[in-house]
Amino acid sequence: MDITLANIGYSDWVSRHDTRTEDDRRRIRHHINALPYRPLISILMPVCNPPAEFLGKVIASVQRQLYQNWELCIAGDASIDPLIRALLEQAARDDTRIHVSFRPFNGHLSVASNTALAMAQGEFVALLDQDDEFTEHALYHLIVALNDNRELDLLYGDEDKIDANGQRFGHYFKPDWNPDLFLSQNLVSHLGAYRRKIADAIGGFRQDYEGAQDWDFALRFVDVIHADHIHHIPHVLYHLRAIVGPTTVEIDAQQHTFAPAQAAALQDHWRRRGIALTVVAVAAGRCTTSLPLPVPAPLVSIIICTRNRVDLLRQCVEGVTQKTDYENIEIIIVDNGSDENATLVYLDSLRASGAARIVLHPAAFNFAELNNLAVQQAQGELICLLNNDVVPINSEWLTEMAAHALRPEIGAVGAKLYYPNDTIQHAGVLLNGVAAEHLHLGYKRSSVGYGNRACLAQNYSAVTAACLVIRKSTWEEVGGMDETFAVAFNDVDFCLRVRRQGYRNLWLPQVELYHYESASRGKEDTPEKCKRFLAEVELLQKRWGRMLANDPAWNPNLALSGERIGLASPPRISQPWRATF
Repeated sequence: MDITLANIGYSDWVSRHDTRTEDDRRRIRHHINALPYRPLISILMPVCNPPAEFLGKVIASVQRQLYQNWELCIAGDASIDPLIRALLEQAARDDTRIHVSFRPFNGHLSVASNTALAMAQGEFVALLDQDDEFTEHALYHLIVALNDNRELDLLYGDEDKIDANGQRFGHYFKPDWNPDLFLSQNLVSHLGAYRRKIADAIGGFRQDYEGAQDWDFALRFVDVIHADHIHHIPHVLYHLRAIVGPTTVEIDAQQHTFAPAQAAALQDHWRRRGIALTVVAVAAGRCTTSLPLPVPAPLVSIIICTRNRVDLLRQCVEGVTQKTDYENIEIIIVDNGSDENATLVYLDSLRASGAARIVLHPAAFNFAELNNLAVQQAQGELICLLNNDVVPINSEWLTEMAAHALRPEIGAVGAKLYYPNDTIQHAGVLLNGVAAEHLHLGYKRSSVGYGNRACLAQNYSAVTAACLVIRKSTWEEVGGMDETFAVAFNDVDFCLRVRRQGYRNLWLPQVELYHYESASRGKEDTPEKCKRFLAEVELLQKRWGRMLANDPAWNPNLALSGERIGLASPPRISQPWRATF
């Protein structure tokens, strides 16, 4: 599957759902006038010789704002081109809301950004690159959100790209606040708005982080505020200009230049939390990291439910015992009534050698019940649920999962699973309004996915229990799996209950395993199985209906489909001026 499918029809979508009429503008102005809180927004823009035509468009995009209580704080370096200097000086003469400062020496982006920040008088500051554009209702959306919640400190919106002709493409509709995705990419840039007194308190932008100065600033900002004070606006507020040339940091060829700064910013963030994290890879604005384990590493109880199919079970067990670098484990195999001689002989051999404990439970298949039974007997601090048809690819899979599962804020930790043909079987779970499905299902193993999300660690509402690690204490806190969900959605319900307890569920793309899905149980292809499946769907809807329709890990502008990621038409969100006036 080609990720370009996600962009098919975007121009039509923009025309239908993201183009404002004169009546819309009138309603927006009316709404603005009715809002009790209308703070000054300071827009910070460091400038270093962009093409004059694009700089003019950037300034015009600010002047077109339907919310007019703004100031534009522009800081230029000493080496600025005379033509650009003249353009900026003229803009400041023509509009008293535009303030320009020319530095006597070159300081690059961080220093120039601090110069702009020092000029700011607004309660909030918004960041704008020198060749990008705001949408005309960008600041309006910020103000609407601030009127809904005066305690917000950080707001961010969705974004897309524009070419030299102003054609829109390359949308990125983001999730609601997703802390672990933010630690993999700068989720809040474009458009990000920050409470100024906090921006000043943390010291603004740091030097020596060129190319990652905005992310470093955001990381330090987030460190000192409460997550409840961060708000996502699910509307395109910002256009990144995609041009060929040296003026935009979005050019892939330049990304390697910024990799050390990105790694340093991320390592600093974790160091402030007392963790010596290793940045494994930085590519195209995304980071992969590795957390250290405590010494000694805690015992992990690996639970494998099985029935017959010794070929699958042996492959799974050997993957754990021979292809796993995590040593402090116990294996608990729950035999759900195997009656094939080869399987029984193999189970006896595992029992005799001490390689695994065998728990017999020859009742009707109930995945939740089998795992609950095994967890009761598990001695590990961590529990790993592992399907008998799952085989590790990389040896560090359990080390990675255990390290993150030990984080006190994390609940269930999931893995990236592939079909044997190297297409994605699981890359997080999407709540699709009816029930749940796997994201990026069927995409090639090499695909980065929508918004790079098939290759970035992030929080999802749920992950599959085919390979899941969680603290035993958290399992017990939520009461284990609900045995009413005998086959389907027991993991989804479990993860949602974990989330309700205040934990974040986490998906790790660097943890890779093959999954021969349903190879031992078969498909939902009989009337009895279909009836049971529909009953489980109904129960999931009854318990989680509102959540199913509003997955915070997704976006209301995206279709509720994990296999074919595209646009929702119409979006599942209304425009505030249409709802109000």
